[in-house]
Amino acid sequence: MDQCEALMKLIMEAVKNGTDAKTASEEKPESGAIPVGVSNRHVHLSAEDLEKLFGAGYELTKLKDLSQPGQFACKETVTVCGPKGAIEKVRILGPVRKASQIEILAGDCFKLGVKAPVKLSGDLEGTPGITLVGPKGSVQTKNGVMIAQRHIHMLPSDAERFGVHDGESVCLEVDGMRGGILRNTVIRVTEQSGLECHLDMEEANAMGLGSSSTVRIVR
Repeated sequence: MDQCEALMKLIMEAVKNGTDAKTASEEKPESGAIPVGVSNRHVHLSAEDLEKLFGAGYELTKLKDLSQPGQFACKETVTVCGPKGAIEKVRILGPVRKASQIEILAGDCFKLGVKAPVKLSGDLEGTPGITLVGPKGSVQTKNGVMIAQRHIHMLPSDAERFGVHDGESVCLEVDGMRGGILRNTVIRVTEQSGLECHLDMEEANAMGLGSSSTVRIVR
C-alpha cells in the first residue's frame, strides 16, 4: 500500500510539473510576436459634423476603450449612404477629430457605389466624400472615405527593438493553415502607442486571424 501511494504521488507530481511548464509556456509571449487588432468599418467625426448629425452640443458616449491610448468605441452609430446603397449602424470611434473619416471594407465599395483608395488614417488627399445620416440630420462629406492601410502601432522603444522606423513599410509573416506573407504594412511610431498590428476584417478573415492572434515582421 505504501509503495502504491508513493507511486501515485510521483505520477501526480509529474503531471503537475508538466501542466505548470505548459502554462508558463503559454503565458510567456513569443519573442518578436506582435498582437493583432481587427477592425470593422467605422467612422471618425469632426465636432462640426457630430453636431449636424446628433444635435448642437452633443457629446459622444463611450462604449469601451480601444487598444490605442485615448481612443474609444462609442454607443452612437450612423448610416453611410453611397450612390448605390447604404450601410446602417456603422460604429463611431472617438474622440472627435479635425476632419471626418470613413473607413470601410473593400467589399463595401460595391454596395455603396464608391471607389475608396487604400490610405493611412489621417491622409484624406484623393479620397471621395459620402453621405452620413444621424438621428438629427445628415452630412455630405467632401472627402474621407478610405480602406485602411494595414499598419503597426508602436512606441519608439518598440521600433528600436524591431529595428524599424516610422513610415517604413515591412512584411508580416502569418502562421496557420491560411497564413502567408502580408506586404506593405506601414510602421507608425508615436509616444502614445500600444504595440498592435491593425488589419481590417477582410484581411484578418482571409488569413484566419483573430483578436488573440499574433504576427511577426520578416526581412
